[in-house]
Amino acid sequence: MNPTSSHAAPPCGPLDLLDHLVILTGASRGLGLAMARRLLAGPGLLLVGIARQPDAGLDTLATAHGSQHLAWPLDLSDAPAAAARLSAWLATQPPARWRRVTLINNAGVIPRIGPLGEDAPGALSAALRVGLEAPMLLTAALLGATAGWAARAGGEVRVLNISSGLGRRAMAGSAAYCAAKAGMDHFSRAVALEEAAGAHPARIVSLAPGVIDTDMQVQLRGADPAGFPDHGRFVHLQSAGLLDSADAAAAKVLAWLDRPDFGVQPVADVREG
Repeated sequence: MNPTSSHAAPPCGPLDLLDHLVILTGASRGLGLAMARRLLAGPGLLLVGIARQPDAGLDTLATAHGSQHLAWPLDLSDAPAAAARLSAWLATQPPARWRRVTLINNAGVIPRIGPLGEDAPGALSAALRVGLEAPMLLTAALLGATAGWAARAGGEVRVLNISSGLGRRAMAGSAAYCAAKAGMDHFSRAVALEEAAGAHPARIVSLAPGVIDTDMQVQLRGADPAGFPDHGRFVHLQSAGLLDSADAAAAKVLAWLDRPDFGVQPVADVREG
């Protein structure tokens, strides 16, 4: 782990050669870790990885490829504190420092699978805080801090929200997760409209990454079918080999992030080309 003070600017030296800043939540597991590894496999990038338990291997990978990794061990269920730390850190950055700035809101939580009335209030609250409140507050922090940055003038401030097909198609037994992802889609649409009215708009997309072989899929397959009518569908996805590996999904998501038309459609799905 390579922690940094919330008020510290990046050190001098090799970082002077970096020109792309990426902030990635949920960077220690599943799709987030796969994206972090792919991002750090190329030079010229500073990755601020936000996760409760950062992956120490990312530091080694970054060093080997001429990039830099800063690990922030934050709990996104305290979204205001996470957003305040990001705002304070971004305030230390010179406006001309970064050619490109990217925020990837990837972290998400799915409570126990089953009827809403059987969920604990704390679990529901945490799912909504991590899945919707934190992305909104971190996006607000980024947009506010970069308003006068050179990257904004160059059209290279991007927000990628990792959504889900469940934000667009409701599923019994996962009301909190569905609500968080639907909210992520709609706040992305609203921010896209706001940014389009400005002189130097940031670009934002809420992207469904497809079905991925992660711990969440294990959780869905292990749920009680009595409270989860779609249980059989998720068992079939795994048994039929229809799940993308985390690395394959990361490749698709990051390719979408690099598209020249990123942001033209604020809500998208990697399976739609």
